[in-house]
This record gives sequence, structure tokens and C-alpha cells, in this order.
Amino acid sequence: MSTPYRSWAGTSALALLGLLQGGIAMCQDQWTLSSPDGRIAITAKLAASKAAADRSPVPGKLCYSVACVTSGGRQPVLGESPLGLVREDQAFAEGLSFVSAGDVATIDESYELPHGKRKVCHVRAREQTLTFRNPQGAPLQLVLRASDEGVAFRYVFPNKDATVRRVREELTGCAFPRDTVVWAAPFQEPGTYTPAYENDYVGPVPVGTPCPTSVGWALPALFRTGACWALVTEAAVDGTFCGMRLASESPGGTYRFRWPEAAEGAGTGSVQPAAALPWTMPWRVIMVGEQLSKLVESTFVNDLNPPSRVADTSWIRPGRVAWSWWSDHDSPRDFEKQREFIDLAAEMRWEYYLVDANWTLMDGGNVRQLIDYGKQRGVGVLLWYNSGGEHNVVTEKPRGCMKAREVRRFEFDMLRRWGAKGVKIDFFQSDKQDIMGLYHEILQDAADYQMLVNFHGCTLPRGWSRTWPHLVSMEAVKGEECYSFDKRYPEAAPRYNTLSVFIRNVVGPVDLTPSAFSDSVYPHLTSNAHELALPVVLECGLVHFADSVQSYRSLPDGPRNFLRDVPATWDDTRLLAGEPGQYAVVARRSGADWFVGAINGENQPRACQLSCNFLGTGTFTAQIIGDGSGPREFSQREQAADRNTTIPLHFLPYGGAAVRFQRQPSP
Repeated sequence: MSTPYRSWAGTSALALLGLLQGGIAMCQDQWTLSSPDGRIAITAKLAASKAAADRSPVPGKLCYSVACVTSGGRQPVLGESPLGLVREDQAFAEGLSFVSAGDVATIDESYELPHGKRKVCHVRAREQTLTFRNPQGAPLQLVLRASDEGVAFRYVFPNKDATVRRVREELTGCAFPRDTVVWAAPFQEPGTYTPAYENDYVGPVPVGTPCPTSVGWALPALFRTGACWALVTEAAVDGTFCGMRLASESPGGTYRFRWPEAAEGAGTGSVQPAAALPWTMPWRVIMVGEQLSKLVESTFVNDLNPPSRVADTSWIRPGRVAWSWWSDHDSPRDFEKQREFIDLAAEMRWEYYLVDANWTLMDGGNVRQLIDYGKQRGVGVLLWYNSGGEHNVVTEKPRGCMKAREVRRFEFDMLRRWGAKGVKIDFFQSDKQDIMGLYHEILQDAADYQMLVNFHGCTLPRGWSRTWPHLVSMEAVKGEECYSFDKRYPEAAPRYNTLSVFIRNVVGPVDLTPSAFSDSVYPHLTSNAHELALPVVLECGLVHFADSVQSYRSLPDGPRNFLRDVPATWDDTRLLAGEPGQYAVVARRSGADWFVGAINGENQPRACQLSCNFLGTGTFTAQIIGDGSGPREFSQREQAADRNTTIPLHFLPYGGAAVRFQRQPSP
């Protein structure tokens, strides 16, 4: 439900902006927009372009900057950074002239989501549209938005013209100060199973450090500049544009947005986006905060997307999922093995079981019988699909059902009649415009047939779950499946998990497939308590528990009960402590109870003091499960707690802890 309120507050808003900037908020060639709390501002400017030696400078080159007020004073986040587009028919880069500035709109609205960092999301922001013309008289609009959680901007071609236009180049960049350090993942080069946002993070490295690969840095990217943190990403990418990333080279600390690779999607689809006019493009997003908690707790990326297009969301039920593939790759072909995992889900009170790839080749029974068995045990069944299509050559079945709309809708209708609850769709391998459109087409049709959607081998979340709330899970992460085929993963995983808290999970649900206590091909170095904490540390609307039936049944009562009761939906989220790559402590509330997950990303012991001031009023019983005498053992204890309590936590190398706070009845 969305309850929008917009007021037109030009004069008072501009007065506040002037105070923030220490000068005039708006003049003929400069426009500043601040957040409602006055702490973050974005300034757009028409600067002079460089000209030939025998000519005077030509005005009209568009740029922007971002600033933040911290406890230490005003802090530049981005210096003068480039803006502009080059369309195939004409350029919007230099020689631009100002036409008009719209009134400043105050946005104050709330909406609800069935999954995510919190159930009720509150949007507070200011927005303004600036209109310019190029030397040929064609208009370009720049829409600015300033929120208490960051800034965003987007380009609009407002003219109405049925002729399809192609953008040849986007000039947008982010110019960070020299003292900035960066954490980011190199984008994956195109291949049979890539790109899928599954490279390790690099960092902290000095701003301007070249990317190890030629295909650029993946979004989101985390920056520490002075007293501020910033996360660069994008939002509201639809079928009229492609997904972007940052260029490999960032001379002078300027990171430019760049196109996908031509070889993505097995070479299908155009690299450069095209659409008829009017054309509204995606948001370029810079999340800003003096504290990392401002980023981790933010819903800004979702906020920038259109409201829900699903009128009735009562059928959208996130949940926990049993999953057999990790422990036995061939198990989806074995009916009896699948039944065992449905039995596990029923025992653990998990809502779903996922039948993974090649279920069409099942021996000993079929998927319809499995769905019926799940109904008897109170467990919904989700089914895996290959997204291909000509855009991948992966042979796992079923494939060829998701690309053509008529075939896709037939498949979803069949699944609904069978009683399946949702789909996991895999192997997209491209961020080009055609695949961005395919995501939205799948989501539209899945909504019509009330199918939950989990995208795998996929692109980055860009806030689509606000518009399509049945999109409950996305991969775009190096998950625990890598224990099966990447010998470097065990050593990288502890640090990677903590970095995912501050980078990947900031922008949307992350299907890490957590909590594997046994070993796959390459044994895990994370402690069992680290694994137990992951469903709280990292948020996802469908939590796929990776391990075997026997592994979960053999857990001690405390850890097993924790996994039985840990929710997949949350009413609130708090980052309590942490540093990228070192450790993270995250608290999430479900109803009256709180759950805390804490993980150590380093190969040395760590101790921290868990302040319980997030609990609010009342008394709680804290059930604390931590590292035992060794990494494969647990310690367990229980104590009373209230908002004044501090609980000491001690972690083994790569260790962790999971805590449940249950509110006690008032006397």
C-alpha cells in the first residue's frame, strides 16, 4: 500500500539549501537540492567546456557534485563530476543551455513490502526537474532527487517521437576526492555461466586503482571518503535500458558508467540501449552516510522504483526453503531423495522445498507427485528453470520455456494448476537491454499466475521488488554453491560474507544459500556458529538452506531450533557494529522478537560487546549460540536481557554467533 503526499516547497527548501552550501542555492548556471534533513545535497551545474586554443570557452557542459554535513562539518563526497549523453542523432554533452527549473517537490510516502529490510518503508525526499536544450534545440531533462539516505538523478528525453533513438554514449561519472578508498568486485568477463556478479571483492584500495579486468567494476561499489561512506549503484532499470557498471580505468578518481560487453548473452542483443520518445532512463544512485548503518539499513534503491503493480499481494509468502542440490547434485532426478527433503522441510517448519535443475528427468516419480506430496506435508514446492533462450548455451532442463511470452504463460498456467508456488530461473548471462526487458516480462507474467520468483545466475537487484513484490530472491553473489567447484572459495568466504553486508545486500535480497555445516568438495573454514548466523546477517525473502537432511537432523537442539524459527521476513533491520571485510553484527526484528547474527571475517579471534539498546522497552530472554572449543562445535547459554544489557561475544577465527531475543510477558 502506498500513501503518497507531495507538496510544493520551493522557497523554504531553497533557503535550507543555501544554508547547507554556505551560499546561493540557485543561480543561472547552478542548482542545489538538499535532503529533507538538510544533511546531503546534490548540485547540478552548467560549466564551461574546453575549447580549441583559438576560441573562447563554450559554456554548457553539464556536471554535478555531492556534499554531506557530518559531525565534523561539511564534507565533499563527489567533486565536479561529468554528466551527459550522446544519442545517435545528436549530442547532449556540450553547448547545453538552461531552459527551466521545476518547483521543488517534497516527497513523503509510505509503502509496505512482504519481504526486505523492513515491512513498512518510509520515503522522505525532495525532487526537482531541470530542463536544458542542446545547440540543435532538442530538450534534455535532468531529474534530481535528494533523500536523507543519498542522492539520485536520471535523464529524460521529454519529446514525443515514435522513432526509436539509440544512445551511443553515456558520459556520467563519479569524481571522488583523492583520499578516498574503495571496495568493489571486478565485473565478470562473458562466458558460459557469466557474468553473474560472482567475483571476489577487491579493497580497500586507493581511489583510481585500475580494475584487474578490462570489463570494469561491478555495481554496487563502496567508497570511504573522509568522514563519509558512499555506495554507487543504479535503480529502476527497465526494458528501455541496459544494466551498467563502472569503467576499468578511473583517471583522477573519476569512475564512469559504461555499457555491457558485446559477448554477453552469447553475443545476442544490442550493447547500446534504444527506445522511442519520451524516454525516462534509470536512476544513477549515490547512497551517503556518515555511518555505515545509514547504508546497510537503507531502502533507497527500492524507494526509487515505481509502486507495486501487484494489486493483491496476499499470495506472496516469503519463507525458508530446503534444497538438495548442494549436498547431492544429481538428487533432483531422484524422486525418493526429493521426498526426504520435503520431510525435512516439514520437520523444520520451513515453508518450501526447491526442486533444482533437471527435474524433468526424474526417476521413480514425477514433479506433480512431488507437489502433491508437499501438499500433504504442508510444504510448498518451487521449481527450477533455465532462462535460455538463445542467450545461453547451458543444457540443464527445463529450458526454452521462459523466453517466448506464449510459452512462458502456458508454463506458469500449468504450474498454477499443478499447485507449484514459484520458480527459480537461472543463467541469464547478460545485462543488455533485451535481458533487462526479459526480467520484467517474466515478473509480469509470474504475477498474473501468482508465482514467486527467484532469479539466479542473474543481474544485480535494482529495486524491482517494490514494483514486483513477488520477486523475493536474487543471487548475484558468490554463494555457498562455490564450495563445490572453487578451491579458493573457503578461504575467501568469511571476508566475502562480511563485505556482502556492506555492499551487495545493501541494494536487495541476496541468495547466499547459507548454513552448510557439513563439507562439499572444498571444506569450509567458517565456524558452524558463523554459518548459523548467516540467515540473519544477510537478508533474503527465500532463504535456501544448503545442507543435507542428515546434517540438519544431527544438529544440537539449540542450533536446530534456531534454524527452525529464524524468519525470512523482517519488521526492522539495524547494523549494530562492523567494518567491511572484518566483521559484522546485524539485528533484525520479527514481531516482538529480535534476532542477531554476528560473523568474524578474519583469521584471528575477535571479541565484541553486544549492546542491547535496540531492544526498546520490556524484558527479553536471550538465547546465545556461539563458537565452541573448536570451529565445528557450538557453545550455548541463556540469560535475561533488556535495553541496558551488554552481552560479551567471543569469536574464533572465521567464527560467529546467533542470538534470539524473545520478549517476556509483562508481569
